[in-house]
Amino acid sequence: MKKTVYIETTIPSYYFDERASIRTFVAITRQWWENERSNYDIWISEEVLDELNAGDYPNKDKVLEFSIHLPILPPDKSIIEIAQIYLDNYLMPQVLKGDAIHLAYASFYKMDFLLTWNCNHLANANKRQHLRRINTRLNLSTPDIITPLELFTEKKDDY
Repeated sequence: MKKTVYIETTIPSYYFDERASIRTFVAITRQWWENERSNYDIWISEEVLDELNAGDYPNKDKVLEFSIHLPILPPDKSIIEIAQIYLDNYLMPQVLKGDAIHLAYASFYKMDFLLTWNCNHLANANKRQHLRRINTRLNLSTPDIITPLELFTEKKDDY
């Protein structure tokens, strides 16, 4: 059985991004997508599509076309309740409720990984212990929140 990956908004965004300042992240995202994604069951949520639709950025049409073909996890009222608990416990910023929703989806659906380039609010080592504590109280699993750089398959040729 393949491990599961929740794809957060930054992944499809970075795939088509052309900014020189994040060129390395774009290359890693594309390499992961082309060489690694088939090793996992990948999922998004309506929140990802909503965020991508709301933005005003270059290549938006390509990003949306890319994203609408990904499997979507069904919404559940518990996800909003979980996200609110994250916000109430200062795990995620109040002004960026989408981050809490992404995390709630990944936790509620027992995803193995939440894949993101958002290292301020999601893939942040300073938040992991706090998240585990809250999810344990809620009887939820805690996904590994990582960047694509951390999810490459080790090959025998690497040795």
